[in-house]
Amino acid sequence: MLLSMTGFGEARHQDANWTVAAEVRTVNNRHLKVSTKISDPYGALEPEIEQLARERVRRGTVQIGVRIERPRRAEDYRLNTIALASYRDQLRLMAGGEGVDLGALLSLPGVIEEQRAAAPNVADEWPAIARIVAQALESLQSARAREGAVMAAELLSLGKIIRAGIDQVADRAPFLVQAYQKRLTERIQTLVQQHGVTIDPKDLIREVAILADRGDTSEEIVRLRAHLDQYDEIIADDESGGRKLEFVVQEMGREINTVGSKSNDVEISRQVVEIKGALEKIRELVQNVE
Repeated sequence: MLLSMTGFGEARHQDANWTVAAEVRTVNNRHLKVSTKISDPYGALEPEIEQLARERVRRGTVQIGVRIERPRRAEDYRLNTIALASYRDQLRLMAGGEGVDLGALLSLPGVIEEQRAAAPNVADEWPAIARIVAQALESLQSARAREGAVMAAELLSLGKIIRAGIDQVADRAPFLVQAYQKRLTERIQTLVQQHGVTIDPKDLIREVAILADRGDTSEEIVRLRAHLDQYDEIIADDESGGRKLEFVVQEMGREINTVGSKSNDVEISRQVVEIKGALEKIRELVQNVE
């Protein structure tokens, strides 16, 4: 099961006492990097939140935001009568003793005071916060799994293209010796006609054998097929294997480059180009696999 390194998850809890909302975003990264942000005064919980993420995510950049809000109550506010009376008396003095609209004074600084709530017991509230963060992380994992399934299907499709190309190269290989012999014979005939040169048939056979050996790609084809088998196994594995896929794709690229350098056959060269194109698409996808 492949997991995408890109995803989003969220969870929320609300009751009469508070609202806890958690959001998690991930993007691709070769390593694991976790950053957390939580409302004051819960900053001391950031290491615990990061640990929850590290238990579920192995690779990528993870951004976690936790917002905690408490409902406002009437007792949270107090009217500062001293400040209000001071504003009123000063305005009356300026207005020559005329009445002052007290409602208009309520927005002036210091008239309404917000009472400081008692500091929460962070340790006691952590289990409830942890549940919401865990739910957001599970939501993230579900999203990453859905995208990973789409990526897995595409990777398997590209793998089939590569396997078909390898089969074409393998089928073409036996005809290369005949092609070498034909081209070499034609060149020798040209030399004989132009310069009267004579060639021992044994020398011709030896030269064809040398050319055939230099262009032999059977070992590379065997290794390519083995890498493809491993590639399919990694995709089907229960554990997401982005790093393993990167390594296998690198090895397949090395082998197909060798095939291309050994062969001067047009048909094989065409298949090599097709395989390289599929490998490049695979590399782009694998960069986003955990």
